[in-house]
Amino acid sequence: MTRRGSGILLHLTSLPSHYGIGDLGPWAYQFADFLAESKQRYWQLLPLNPTSTPLGNSPYSSDSAFAGNPLLISPDLLHEEGWLSKHDLHHPPAFSHQRVDYPAVTAFKQTLLGAAYERAKPSLATNTEFVQFIRDHRDWLDDYALFRALKEHFHGAPWSQWLKESRDRDPDTLQKWRERLSDQIRQEQFQQYLFMKQWSRLKRYCNDRNIRIIGDVPIYVQHDSADVWSRPELFRLDREKQPTVVAGVPPDYFSATGQLWGNPVYDWDALKAAGYDWWIRRIAGNLELYDLIRLDHFRGFVAYWAVPAGQSTAEHGQWVAAPVDDFFQTLVTRFPGLPLIAEDLGIITPDVRAVMERFDLPGMRLLIFAFGEELPTHPYAPHNYPRHCVVYTGTHDNNTILGWIRKEISPEELTRLFGYLGREVGEHALHWELIRLAMMSVAETAIIPMQDLLGLGEEARMNRPSTTKGNWEWRFLPRQLTRTVMTRLSLMTHLSGRD
Repeated sequence: MTRRGSGILLHLTSLPSHYGIGDLGPWAYQFADFLAESKQRYWQLLPLNPTSTPLGNSPYSSDSAFAGNPLLISPDLLHEEGWLSKHDLHHPPAFSHQRVDYPAVTAFKQTLLGAAYERAKPSLATNTEFVQFIRDHRDWLDDYALFRALKEHFHGAPWSQWLKESRDRDPDTLQKWRERLSDQIRQEQFQQYLFMKQWSRLKRYCNDRNIRIIGDVPIYVQHDSADVWSRPELFRLDREKQPTVVAGVPPDYFSATGQLWGNPVYDWDALKAAGYDWWIRRIAGNLELYDLIRLDHFRGFVAYWAVPAGQSTAEHGQWVAAPVDDFFQTLVTRFPGLPLIAEDLGIITPDVRAVMERFDLPGMRLLIFAFGEELPTHPYAPHNYPRHCVVYTGTHDNNTILGWIRKEISPEELTRLFGYLGREVGEHALHWELIRLAMMSVAETAIIPMQDLLGLGEEARMNRPSTTKGNWEWRFLPRQLTRTVMTRLSLMTHLSGRD
């Protein structure tokens, strides 16, 4: 990221489609064309791992750190590839075009994917591409597919509540399950094959147009995941395979009681003893999916907030150091020129900054946090940016610019914002003014959330931290992506030397 460039933050679920959720189909290619025509260099996404309604549909809460989300598989491309018939796609339910109804979409997509599997099943054994896919991804796919099949067999119960032989992965028991659930296992493998095939095709299309994909890697995984079930020794668990401490962050801007995420934390001594093999495989897998990776909650690699299991808030945790230098030196040795962005938002201590400098990792700057009393010296104010950083107007965890102006900014902050701009600006024009500040800054990379590009309000917000309902649902409408928006973005990108 040493060249000036800019891009858009938009998750795949927010794209238009006829099937209730954005996917890897036609509109993903149309959006890539929009990025190319408006001279953008980057498309940043949220994690592409499987989601579930019981976990709030969050892409940061998944049952696998390696698998792709079947909800993102495009029915249109399945028809094009011969896996679905026109009849299968005839008269889909009347989904909302502006919000994702995850339970309804999940039921619909499962039906379609089941039909595709039944059509494909007779030929899978001789499908060399499918057989090669299974072979290439065996290090995670075998456990993931079995995990999913067992979850279905045990009616969705967490793996820690399965019969002891299954919970503790007795080899003879697992072999019996593989034989008994072979059809369900093969269907899970087939879905992952479809996802990876469609994703690879889209990524090639973007790369051919000089658009690089920025992916997002959550630091933690869910306790009820194939990752923890298959490698429990890498996490701080008790004899019953329950977490002894869980992850979160202490009280901050987002929450007065902190954020209690509840994920099991890593046993970094065990990770180190194993040569960080799990993390190496995870990074390698993500570098196949993306051109660059944003490491979420970077400070957790330096020291993590460990909260005793059973607490109702994150207030009573403690910071525990991780072997950060040894870990990142291992990654750099394995992946020279490691293309990472460090998510360094919140309260960041000098030791975290020192690690970022040692490994030359760019951090993030958020414009909407810049206009408090500390504006002259605030690190998020454009005049204080280092060259090697990524500036955002906001992220998926913040309100949109318009929502911020209407609901959150104080009169004093607004006065400072107008003073910084050199004039007063109406609320419906302010998103372009902040985009201009980001684009004209010295930061090598500027990323604009799609909601801010379109000037949308709080109704388009993607996520409200510490809440579990109504998140990850926003979608934009085709008519909102106008020629005027593209022309203005293209001109601003050119004038700021980012094309």
